[in-house]
Amino acid sequence: MSSRDLILSRIRASIGRGAPADGAVLAPHLAARTRGPAPGGAWCDSREGLLQRFTERATALASTVERVPSWAEVPAAAAAYLIARELPTRAVCWPSLADQAWAGAGLQVEARPSRGDDLVGITSTFCAVADTGTLMLLSGADTHAATSLLPETHIAVVPVERVVPLMEDGFALLRAEKGEAPRAVNFVSGPSRTADIEQTVTLGAHGPYRVHLILVG
Repeated sequence: MSSRDLILSRIRASIGRGAPADGAVLAPHLAARTRGPAPGGAWCDSREGLLQRFTERATALASTVERVPSWAEVPAAAAAYLIARELPTRAVCWPSLADQAWAGAGLQVEARPSRGDDLVGITSTFCAVADTGTLMLLSGADTHAATSLLPETHIAVVPVERVVPLMEDGFALLRAEKGEAPRAVNFVSGPSRTADIEQTVTLGAHGPYRVHLILVG
């Protein structure tokens, strides 16, 4: 064992975590795996436990979360969320989401990066981390960072098979599927916030005011 591995093993032992798995985890083309008890309980021992943990953590960070059974229900869910809050029904989305039936749900959605004046951005995610309620987004030609960063409202579609237990699992999945990191990896943990002014938390200071997560599956 190298000095680095020894140090990391001691850190993991001190916080009650075992070593991260080597290789791919929880991808659509791979079998789901389970882990031993994690800090806070054995929530990561099942798929439903992971999703419950993710929902709890994301909600604690001021995101809203709902679950639909299939991709066919995503446009209607997005439309219902926006209409219920009297938000704009015009949005931009990642190209990978362009073929969804947005118009049939009453939404006007363009597959392009946000130009700064778009109020709603719809993305998917590379994976989501249950332990922290965080989305892991990779920059790329078809995964524009601006779509999640510039609009006031960010709607993220999260396939349930892309929810991983820990941050280490997200990076393991990145290595397994991509080989090397993209130019940027963005982590979204709820709406943008700052407490720079008199230690008062303000949402939407340098990003979305609201984040809505649609779990699919």
